[in-house]
Amino acid sequence: MIDLRRLQVLRVLAARGTVTAAAASLHLTPSAVSQQIRLLARELDVELLSHEGRRVRLTPAAEALLAHADDLHARWEETRAALAAFKDGEGGALRVCGVSSAIAALVAPAAGALHDQGVELRIAEEETKDCFDALLTGEADIAVVLPTPDVPPADDPRFEPSFLLDDRLDLLVRRGHPLARRRRIGLAEAAGESWVVKARDNDTYAVLLAACAAAGFTPRVGHQVKEWYAVSATVAAGLGVCLLPRMVPIPAAHPVRRLTLAGEPRPSRRISAYVRRGSAGHPVVARGLAALRAVSG
Repeated sequence: MIDLRRLQVLRVLAARGTVTAAAASLHLTPSAVSQQIRLLARELDVELLSHEGRRVRLTPAAEALLAHADDLHARWEETRAALAAFKDGEGGALRVCGVSSAIAALVAPAAGALHDQGVELRIAEEETKDCFDALLTGEADIAVVLPTPDVPPADDPRFEPSFLLDDRLDLLVRRGHPLARRRRIGLAEAAGESWVVKARDNDTYAVLLAACAAAGFTPRVGHQVKEWYAVSATVAAGLGVCLLPRMVPIPAAHPVRRLTLAGEPRPSRRISAYVRRGSAGHPVVARGLAALRAVSG
């Protein structure tokens, strides 16, 4: 017999790279993580870790085990989903994590419909990479995220995506800006502007880089600001421009203008909901996905 909880510890260790990082994700001590791996190795009668100084490396046996571990966990998620259908009532807890704009525009509006179905919604704001860590460790059931380099490939055996919407990006400038007289503008025309965006721990920065690269330039970041209200205020003060997602409203107090971007490709963010592979059939998870799709239109 194999303990799936110990196998999960190995999966998280492989994803995070170090015992310390895995322990942080699992809310365990590093010694507890090491112990779980040792017990799993004893169960299987193989060595799973090799020690190189203070670091550990997965052995070939561990890599072979992981090749089957994702499928085992997907089957377990399917089993849990099937068993959940036999429980009395429709309610249950649903944990959803996501980036701030998606929470405001999609997750929060879906709360009413879920509440009417007896679903207790628990929301956590996280950056995309942290959302996938939360899915893997079981701290979240659905992650609503953007396309960034941290998004796993479409064929990743651990996760299953569900498309929600394409969120167009607009150029935000102050009202007195020379470009503000235009109704539509090509992104390349703003190549010489100073950009307002936080470059660290911010999914929006990767989206900006991709959009500007497609337009043929690299943006010059003048002010490191992340929260959308603060970004809009900075633009309103004439300190730069930014790409503003269509789903993010403009504060009424800020003297700014939203300009539609013309040309192809038109910059956008593809918003998707991810779940652990095999869990989409769970009644509560299925209701959460359905509510998000309904809000997305």
